[in-house]
Amino acid sequence: MIDMTNASAAGPSAWARDLHAHLTTHVEIERGMLEEYRSAAEESSSKAFGYLVNLLIEDEIRHHRILMQLADSLETMSLRPREEPEVPYLDFNRGDTQAVLDLTEKLLQKEQQDTVELKRIQRELRDVKDTSIWGLLVELMERDTQKHIAILKFVKKHTRRR
Repeated sequence: MIDMTNASAAGPSAWARDLHAHLTTHVEIERGMLEEYRSAAEESSSKAFGYLVNLLIEDEIRHHRILMQLADSLETMSLRPREEPEVPYLDFNRGDTQAVLDLTEKLLQKEQQDTVELKRIQRELRDVKDTSIWGLLVELMERDTQKHIAILKFVKKHTRRR
């Protein structure tokens, strides 16, 4: 990583330096959590616990990657403004905005259908809610679907018709 601590007039702003420090510190926290999760999964004799902790590990790996991408993008924007950051700028208006809106709407409808289907599956699993982790897994998929809907609504909101 490039030195983001440069406080010269040509260097990153105080806001960028502070945010970069926060992001990179949080990366280290995430790394520690990842190691704790890995240890917990390995130490437990419970297959169910190991399975669930491995799901958490997948999330922590993604969080770590996103935090690193944010920190790298901040460096690029602050120190190499002519380069494209790893986390792209909002450019939904580049090209065919109607195509972006149409695709977004199509995907949004699919996710909303998925919400209905997952609720139906959850009802079917009522009989095993206290004897399996299946209901929890479907609940997590419902939450992921809500996250997908939030992403698509973000795209829709930030895409402007010409």
